Amino acid sequence: MGEAIVQPAGFLLELSPDWMILRASENAHSFLSEYHQRLVGEPLSEFTLAQPLHDLRNSLARQRGSNGVARAYRVRLFDEPRYFDIAFQTRGDTILLEGLPSLEDGVGDFLGSVSRLIDGLEGGERKAMLEGAARRMRALTGFDRAVLVLGSERIESSRSKMPERNVSSELPPIVADSSEAPVELFPRKEQESIDGALLRSPTLKQLEELKSSGIASTVRVAVVRGGSEIGHFQCENRTPRPPSFELHAAAELFAQIFGMLLPD
Repeated sequence: MGEAIVQPAGFLLELSPDWMILRASENAHSFLSEYHQRLVGEPLSEFTLAQPLHDLRNSLARQRGSNGVARAYRVRLFDEPRYFDIAFQTRGDTILLEGLPSLEDGVGDFLGSVSRLIDGLEGGERKAMLEGAARRMRALTGFDRAVLVLGSERIESSRSKMPERNVSSELPPIVADSSEAPVELFPRKEQESIDGALLRSPTLKQLEELKSSGIASTVRVAVVRGGSEIGHFQCENRTPRPPSFELHAAAELFAQIFGMLLPD
């Protein structure tokens, strides 16, 4: 299996600069009502409504985050009552477009809670600030455990005692369900990766390591200071969690603000 594997909770399209579909995840039919073989080689406009596609092409280009990923929520791609959350980014000469079914929760709930969680975090001793940040990240995500790693410092906030995680390398930003088998991109290419994708799948080795550690879902966000990553938050849950681009964006925003507030 190559490295271009995607979690089945969502779909991924690799597009040319003029939005022709170059590759599609092999589960695309579950979301887009068209099989991946049919999608490849065609313009995305062939399969979506004109207005939402126009809005994506214009608004997402203006909304790139610090990591180059833009997001849009509750996008109606087809003439039917199905809504998707979209993540969009440029990688070299291609565009990665990822989609998830929109959650029933109101848009803005996660992002709206960040300012409340940041309030009161600054000030006091460094240790208390780090412990407070870990607790607040766990409250924001609702995961069983949130771990803050800053160099040699490791601060954990958890609901109850959880087993140590034994994963040999860095996980993707979002893992929805470690028990689900990943899907490939079509056409398949050897040694081709999608390292920047939010929904890229852990490797098979990482999935086995997560399962053996009793961890079903995770979220990872970097702590950045002065343009450099100085640490990260790793959130973990014993049971699967529906993936959410908004939740990840909110966790990312919290981590960015925390990095700016962190004393030297």
